[in-house]
Amino acid sequence: MMGKYFFSETDIKSAWDQVLTAFWQRYPNPYSAHVLTEDVLFREVTPDNLLLSRRLLTKTNRLPRWAERVFPGNLSRSVYIIEDSVVDLGNRSLTTLTWNVNHAKLMRVVERCVFAGEQDRPVWTRLTREAWISSGVFGLSRPIQEFGLARFKSNQTKAMKGLEHALSNLKAPSACPDSAEKHKNLNSTSKTQKPQQYI
Repeated sequence: MMGKYFFSETDIKSAWDQVLTAFWQRYPNPYSAHVLTEDVLFREVTPDNLLLSRRLLTKTNRLPRWAERVFPGNLSRSVYIIEDSVVDLGNRSLTTLTWNVNHAKLMRVVERCVFAGEQDRPVWTRLTREAWISSGVFGLSRPIQEFGLARFKSNQTKAMKGLEHALSNLKAPSACPDSAEKHKNLNSTSKTQKPQQYI
């Protein structure tokens, strides 16, 4: 299905191991009010020393005003997102693939990120980000995809600020999150329900 494509490359002025740690600790942060919960569904270390993880994220999904007039009022305002990740310590890379589980016909967003340590610049990390945005709504796919691309760009700006916030917290002596925590409720005032099947 044809849709919108996004590509960017960003140099992060932090060593790869610091970026890796900050990635797992980036929620909650002041720029992620739309991220409600994160749950680890699966995690294992493979025989070739790769760390595989699958997480479920719950985010808010505010529709634009024009879409609120088109789609039913009982449409869920929460989006369930699967995030698969692979950490390769040998090659100093973190690769993530995320996609939304619900509202996929309305709009599907698939994102792939690669955080790569650079041997010739050990205090820098290169982030390569790609995204594919599509819609299966007949007659409205083009404006929905345009809206999705604009929102994606806005959210990625917030995501980078959130990652930078997590990196700054690593340097603070009070930053000691519980790494064994399996579930984080990132907004105590929000009540969300998980889908019956996420995989």
